[in-house]
Amino acid sequence: MSEPLLFELSSHGRTGFSLSCLDVPEKNIDTIIPAQFQRTAAADLPELSEMDVMRHFVHLSSLNHHVDKGFYPLGSCTMKYNPKINETLSRTESFAATHPFQEEAEVPGALQLIGELAEYLAEITGMDDVTMQPAAGAHGEMTGIKIMRAYHEANGNPRHKIIMPDSAHGTNPASATISGYQTVQIRSTPEGLVDIKDLKEHLDEDVAGFMLTNPNTLGLFESQILEIAELVHGVGALLYMDGANLNALMGLVRPGDIGFDIMHFNLHKTFSTPHGGGGPGSGPVGVKAHLSKYLPSPVVVNKDGQYRLDDDRPDSIGKISGFYGNFGVMIRAYIYIRMLGAKGLKRVSTTAILNANYLMRILEKTFLLPHKQHAMHEFVLSGDWQLEKGVKTLDIAKRLLDYGIHAPTVYFPLIVHEAMMIEPTETESKETLDYFAETMIAIAKEVDENPEILHEAPVNTPVSRLDEGLAARNLNVKYVADAQ
Repeated sequence: MSEPLLFELSSHGRTGFSLSCLDVPEKNIDTIIPAQFQRTAAADLPELSEMDVMRHFVHLSSLNHHVDKGFYPLGSCTMKYNPKINETLSRTESFAATHPFQEEAEVPGALQLIGELAEYLAEITGMDDVTMQPAAGAHGEMTGIKIMRAYHEANGNPRHKIIMPDSAHGTNPASATISGYQTVQIRSTPEGLVDIKDLKEHLDEDVAGFMLTNPNTLGLFESQILEIAELVHGVGALLYMDGANLNALMGLVRPGDIGFDIMHFNLHKTFSTPHGGGGPGSGPVGVKAHLSKYLPSPVVVNKDGQYRLDDDRPDSIGKISGFYGNFGVMIRAYIYIRMLGAKGLKRVSTTAILNANYLMRILEKTFLLPHKQHAMHEFVLSGDWQLEKGVKTLDIAKRLLDYGIHAPTVYFPLIVHEAMMIEPTETESKETLDYFAETMIAIAKEVDENPEILHEAPVNTPVSRLDEGLAARNLNVKYVADAQ
């Protein structure tokens, strides 16, 4: 074992210090750091205690809303509590210090985790193979569409259209368009489901696939899914599932068993990774057997009990990520699945459904509920009753912040006027749900008695209401070094 390094610490000005290793003579410092990069005066560093530093950052964390601070019912985003054991174990040095350029033989544990996680996801969804490469949900959509294109071109029948319902997540038409397809919109019925008649009128042999979220963005299960699958497959097209709402299906329904050929997962939503503020994410893609050969290369395979990377895939769409995906998110998802097991995952979905329907039945008396049938994990209210009194859905969303609650998704899906999409998730207690319901009812009462407070909301937050349109048009992200 080498001798421990010894350091000498000498005073260097009022606030600075010179730290040098005794094994490196002072006279050789120029060979280590060129003279033009060396300080000629002490750095003017603040003198702060650990307590002051901690209080500073804790204060900063309190300025933003997050799921550890309060309720976060952001619909379709599944902003649920993330077990801290996931965070601790994902930082295990043997995982966190792994370098993407290491040889396969040096990272068998990492490859095993990736391979086993892919197998778990395939089992949960009824898919035959899963790639872990895509770095986000929308990236997974693009990957699925590239697989779709490769499948049709291999069959000598390149196609040009992808269809989707008018309730689709915005990333669906964006992913199809950026992949070179024409997008076609199918209307929803008054009940909020796919209009089968309209679907039939748009299905032809130029359709590559139908992208469908199930449950859909209204929180409703597409009860005609078997007929939809038969119609789509009848013209040689593929059925794609946006997996954003998988939190309602685990242990109850497997997409691969009801006709879906391709789907993407949102590991950061369904399988527990903090993702507020736009990241981090992970969007694996699952496929049925007839599409396996098109998966991005390399694929982690289990050969003779050893997990390894398989690059010998001549029909692959190629690599779609610089390395093999967001490994830190995979670790969290793996731990989450292993801790819960099959029964636990089913309980996640059933509890999420129970929580959503509990809130929906309370709030339908105070807010307009356009679709009254049993919901899955989320539901959509309309603020039209309040709009008649001069208060917009945005005003309600801003007022919720004053009560310590993050707003739900507002103005989406577009097919509901003044929409509020509410997803309580499975991790919230009945006490929290009751507080949210009481708060929404209290805000509705304010609409009647003191609407001006909603126009000014939020009034208790560090920053009051911003002109979001102006901020978007005149984006200013300049860093001011001397803010004080």
